[in-house]
Amino acid sequence: MATSNIELSATLQPTSISDSDSLTAYVNILLSRLTTKHLSNSGESPADGKSRTMNDPGNDLELLAVKGRDNVEGFQFSPERKEMMPMNGSALWGKDQDTPGNSPGRDKGDEDAQLLKSKDKLNDPEVASLPREDDRPPREQWGSKLDFMLAVIGYAVDLANVWRFPYLCYKNGGGAFIIPYFTVLIFGAVPIFFMELSLGQFHREGPINVWKIVPLFKGIGYAACFMAYIVAFYYNVVIGWAFYYLFSSFTTNLPWTSCNNSWNSADCWEPGLTVNSTNSTKVNFGNVSSTFEFFERGVLKLHKSSGLDNLGPIQWQLALCTLLTFIVLYFSLWKGVKSSGKVVWITATMPYLILTILLIRGVLLPGSGEGIRYFIQPTLYRLGDPEVWIDAAVQIFFSIGAGFGTHIAYASYNKFNNNCYSELKPRFQDKRYTVVFAIVIVSLLSHDIHKTVIQVTGQVLFDCPGLVFIVYPEAIATLPGSTVWAVFFFLMLITLGMDSAFGGLESPLTGLSDQFAKFTKSKWSRELLTFIVVFSAFFCSLPCTTWGGMYVFKILDTFAAGTSIVFAVLCQVIAVAWFYGIDQLCSDIQKMTGYRPGMYWRLCWKFLSPTFLIIIVISSVLHYEPLIYKGGIGQYVYPYYANVVGWLIALSTMGLIPLYAIYKLLVTQGTLRERIAICISPVWEHEAIRQNNVVKRFQRQHWLSF
Repeated sequence: MATSNIELSATLQPTSISDSDSLTAYVNILLSRLTTKHLSNSGESPADGKSRTMNDPGNDLELLAVKGRDNVEGFQFSPERKEMMPMNGSALWGKDQDTPGNSPGRDKGDEDAQLLKSKDKLNDPEVASLPREDDRPPREQWGSKLDFMLAVIGYAVDLANVWRFPYLCYKNGGGAFIIPYFTVLIFGAVPIFFMELSLGQFHREGPINVWKIVPLFKGIGYAACFMAYIVAFYYNVVIGWAFYYLFSSFTTNLPWTSCNNSWNSADCWEPGLTVNSTNSTKVNFGNVSSTFEFFERGVLKLHKSSGLDNLGPIQWQLALCTLLTFIVLYFSLWKGVKSSGKVVWITATMPYLILTILLIRGVLLPGSGEGIRYFIQPTLYRLGDPEVWIDAAVQIFFSIGAGFGTHIAYASYNKFNNNCYSELKPRFQDKRYTVVFAIVIVSLLSHDIHKTVIQVTGQVLFDCPGLVFIVYPEAIATLPGSTVWAVFFFLMLITLGMDSAFGGLESPLTGLSDQFAKFTKSKWSRELLTFIVVFSAFFCSLPCTTWGGMYVFKILDTFAAGTSIVFAVLCQVIAVAWFYGIDQLCSDIQKMTGYRPGMYWRLCWKFLSPTFLIIIVISSVLHYEPLIYKGGIGQYVYPYYANVVGWLIALSTMGLIPLYAIYKLLVTQGTLRERIAICISPVWEHEAIRQNNVVKRFQRQHWLSF
């Protein structure tokens, strides 16, 4: 009998789990462990002469962890016990939710018996449908913690910090906008950012598969990935503009500084001159600056389009610059975080150096003090305008990246015990740099307003979404050695945009890789998937490179990640804080970091953030205004159908959440009560629900826990 046990133990040492029943393999391994235990107690040794005890590093179960097999659905390798143990909350341990390590009345024999009974878990269709560990490639990790931190910071500090934020400040009462901005940041964005990091790191899944915690809300993952994909259609076009400006800067005289070009109109004036110029007889003091005309007429060719009904042909110069953007994105993402984690060392640090220099230059310009005072002194009555709060919420969520699934994707490549709580401080600090960036552009713009001529068109500059391509180039033209400064500045814009573009596309890439793990096992699967995602987004961005591309850009910029991003974040917070449960989330975080979130985090997750987000979503719908584009060529009022198309774009992402919930309820087997119970419970609790009819989320304690 001992001989057969020895042979059984020897034959069951696995090199990998087969494609068949993973849990059956664990049962076999358990038998091997029991055999080893028998041999140890009887004084016999295995045939190879090596003694194998429960604590021997050569134990079969530990070999699984050594080979990287440290986590199988519902099980976690315990270094202390040196064996695979059910994770906390596993259905294996019943409704008491205790693990063997903290269950005082349970002995080892009981644990072994219950582990053997757990083979029925394989009959759970939810578990069977999940990708098995051997059906997916090994999960890569960041090269270092600093790679991850730079990627997260770079993703947050993007073009919106130097373009959209200053524009919104002037639009919404100057310094008054800072109050709702940081209110949303403290009570909404930062807690949600922490939540997303925790979900991704604990479950080691992308933005789609992470919703095994509440299968009913898996549509949030699809919505996040699709939203990030749509944003790539127009956001990367902005980086293409920056490339165009960069190439145009390699000249002695910057092309946007004069009105003697083929694209200039009779209304053009040169910003470097004033009405008191002695050469005024040769200068036309019109209504539009040469920098504005270079952007609208020289780069975009917007004056050649009459509107959406006449977009015109694709401009090959802009198309090639946009293609260059996507090519850089592809080669930065095709190897996963191993490649993008190195690129961010440059793209996340260069902007701070250049903007610091521009800040010093800006505050020394004549007239800058007036604009800075306006920026600091708030117009408090604007705080009663819901639009100010809506703009603040959309801006902070868009900037911090909450709701796009990027933080979940990034965190899923962390080590399990990484202190994700420590990532919050640099994230809050980079939002303070946003104010510094705003002071830069305010000082430069105030210098322009200080000139007599520009007073006519100051408001037009603020309404243009290409503000960063008008005010900054104009200020750079006043610097000694302006060509060199222009090259550095547009390199900075490119690096700012690339950081966010990396994260935006990493969300669908990680989400699809995890969701379709069986199809991403081949050697070149990541490269192929990246190619499909990146270059399909490029082809969808081509309408933005036509003569009337700015009109298309305005629609996408308004609807792709406006109300839809806030709605997705709202659903995410409700799903995690209420359905998954605050207690469960806090326990997960404590297991990873040793820190249990305090009252502030729990209060924000459960009450403040959902309430705040509900108000913003409702207000954004009630206070919607039809699209209008204001530019140097006048005001363009969008036709009615353009607004309909915009809302359809928004609904294409928002609608995925309720549609998937309905689909999930329909395809789940059982009575209506059983379907609801299965859909709102984590997959590791499904077997207990089916066998014992114990539904934790049907109990009052779950909903009242805080």
